[in-house]
Amino acid sequence: MGFIGSGHIGSTVARLAVEAGHQVVLSNSRGPETLADTVAELGPRASAATSGEAAAAGDIVVVTVPVKAFPDLPAAQLAGKTVIDTCNYGPERDGHIPELDNGSLTSSELLLRYIPDALVVKAFNNIFFKHLLSLTRPAGAADRSYLPIAGDSASAKAAVTAFIESIGYGVVDAGALADGWRQATGTPVWGTPYGPYSVEKGQSVGEDAIRAALATATR
Repeated sequence: MGFIGSGHIGSTVARLAVEAGHQVVLSNSRGPETLADTVAELGPRASAATSGEAAAAGDIVVVTVPVKAFPDLPAAQLAGKTVIDTCNYGPERDGHIPELDNGSLTSSELLLRYIPDALVVKAFNNIFFKHLLSLTRPAGAADRSYLPIAGDSASAKAAVTAFIESIGYGVVDAGALADGWRQATGTPVWGTPYGPYSVEKGQSVGEDAIRAALATATR
């Protein structure tokens, strides 16, 4: 697993990946030396590298950066890779992007313009990082929680589904990248089903509840 961006969501997914037995290569915009403490905490399955090196190393690469940083991604190294897009658009941070403001593109479709040869799957963008860490459950558990994913490649979605299941979650297929708006910031499936941020352990959310939340999303 490669990681471009190692903030709250990136480092949480990396932690869960390591606990599930995956190797992880972390990167950020400040350089691998700034990740020394994180790597030491995660243990021998973790290492730090540049973003290009992390992209090249991963069978699956997690991109977890501000939308405004999309132009800086290592497109050549991401060619042919399955890319998990965890990113949420925020005009107050990213500046206004007309195609996202008017709904003509989803943020994942915009990402694909910058990494056109990658296989992009939207995931992990709708859950608070502390809930993501605490709600993991083994397969078959009655209180196993579900996460929505969206993407255009069946093989990439299958790979991402297998990864998400390996770290303790079920998956709901939310459709194509063009349907990714259904899990964007402010939609019914974004954050709320897993409980308030003030309750760090969150609450489990089953498949039916995630499907219902996706279905009630409006633009």
